[in-house]
Amino acid sequence: MMSYSERLGGPAVSPLPVRGRHMVHGATFAYVPSPQVLHRIPGTSTYAISSLSPVTLTEHSCPCGEVLECHDPLPTKLAQEEEQKPVLEVSSAIPIIMGSNIGTSVTNTIVALMQAGDRTDFRRAFAGATVHDCFNWLSVLVLLPLEAATGYLHHVTGLVVASFNIRGGRDAPDLLKVITEPFTRLIIQLDKSVITSIAVGDESLRNHSLIRIWCHPDTTEASTSMSRVEAIGSLANTTMEKCNHIFVDTGLPDLAVGLILLAGSLVVLCTCLILLVKMLNSLLKGQVANVIQKVINTDFPAPFTWVTGYFAMVVGASMTFVVQSSSVFTSAITPLIGLGVISIERAYPLTLGSNIGTTTTAILAALASPREKLSSSFQIALCHFFFNISGILLWYPLPCTRLPIRMAKALGKRTAKYRWFAVLYLLVCFLLLPSLVFGISMAGWQAMVGVGTPFGALLAFVVLVNVLQSRSPGHLPKWLQTWDFLPRWMHSLQPLDGLITRATLCYARPEPRSPQLPPRVFLEELPPATPSPRLALPAHHNATRL
Repeated sequence: MMSYSERLGGPAVSPLPVRGRHMVHGATFAYVPSPQVLHRIPGTSTYAISSLSPVTLTEHSCPCGEVLECHDPLPTKLAQEEEQKPVLEVSSAIPIIMGSNIGTSVTNTIVALMQAGDRTDFRRAFAGATVHDCFNWLSVLVLLPLEAATGYLHHVTGLVVASFNIRGGRDAPDLLKVITEPFTRLIIQLDKSVITSIAVGDESLRNHSLIRIWCHPDTTEASTSMSRVEAIGSLANTTMEKCNHIFVDTGLPDLAVGLILLAGSLVVLCTCLILLVKMLNSLLKGQVANVIQKVINTDFPAPFTWVTGYFAMVVGASMTFVVQSSSVFTSAITPLIGLGVISIERAYPLTLGSNIGTTTTAILAALASPREKLSSSFQIALCHFFFNISGILLWYPLPCTRLPIRMAKALGKRTAKYRWFAVLYLLVCFLLLPSLVFGISMAGWQAMVGVGTPFGALLAFVVLVNVLQSRSPGHLPKWLQTWDFLPRWMHSLQPLDGLITRATLCYARPEPRSPQLPPRVFLEELPPATPSPRLALPAHHNATRL
């Protein structure tokens, strides 16, 4: 008797995904209700389903006379070892969670670029977008070393998980997925079994395509309402169908498909953002903008003024839970900040609440994990939750600790003056700096400490000197009261601005010469002691003297 892969003329490979009754080159084999994997038994030409309970499956004949044999499951000890071996430890996942918090704020920063046409709107929008970045960066700079030294997030969440008798439940509610999934399935469908196998370290599927070609009808309801044997019997006649998405017959490699999807998604994103900004600009004008501004930015009456910010956090968390994405919520309020409808002082607690709301979806998804993975999944979700709570306790309760607001306003002013600074900020904070930190971390924690400690000390010194220069320069030595002793390019962006301006003018089209302006009145610069200023004109102007 010949195995399926040997009948095709190739070596027996493992694993092969099984779902439905597959018809490939004339071979047919039975349906397994959940995504299972065929493993080749060493030394034989037959296969076994490793995660299937001892159920007798009938052999299905093929047109050519060969059959695919189904044997008993693999040894229970090997299967248990594979299940108990975690793909990623909780302690190793905590830094990844912190990095994801930083990465999720890049979307609203890109949204702010859509308002670069007006300097005032751009200043407000960029400040409102980067307040999220500043909060995440400051939280990581404080909490990551604390976690590495003490492991407090790991210990606290471990105690929480151990104190509750947590049982797996249903999947997290898909509020928006019900609307978006039918459209995304028409664009691309991925084979999740390949992704799972690669995640658990199965090298045999590393070169397999992630694009799903063959699909099966939705059989979730049928398989959940009956036993496993009944489900197999009732779905034995289910045949595989070709998937219905635009990349099913293209033959393109995964890299090309990924680049096409990335470029297309960026074009759609930018188009939607531009239309959103234009629509808000046309709607929120006059009395409408004034009414909305008063309602959103008004505090509760005394003595409950301090409750306003926390109420805004609850609103941000609720809205984020509904849309199931903090990026969507913060990107939606960024144009409103640019238009002046929402102040940055009100946007800050809304953003913090959004950080809390995005963790609820992860917690609900963790509760739907299998029993053997439930504790680790729930603990990782709690780490994300407690990280955001810790950041809020650091940077919100006291007005003097709300450094992200002041940092964001400074970035907004700098960006309004040098608009190219926004692109430089994106490249440095979300590409170059994370890549540099990742590269250094690959050399070990000794290299990370050796590079990070001097850099952190230098950064703290510069911040301290800047604060003293602006508030009490007399406490500093005379040479340190300004940064003029350094080369100009080290304390000013004007040299770089000149280079960028000259570079852009070389490639810019010559603008048409504007018509001559009418005569204008110029105010003569007078010393402060002059009692009454007078208006004067340069000699080459012929305007009437007032």
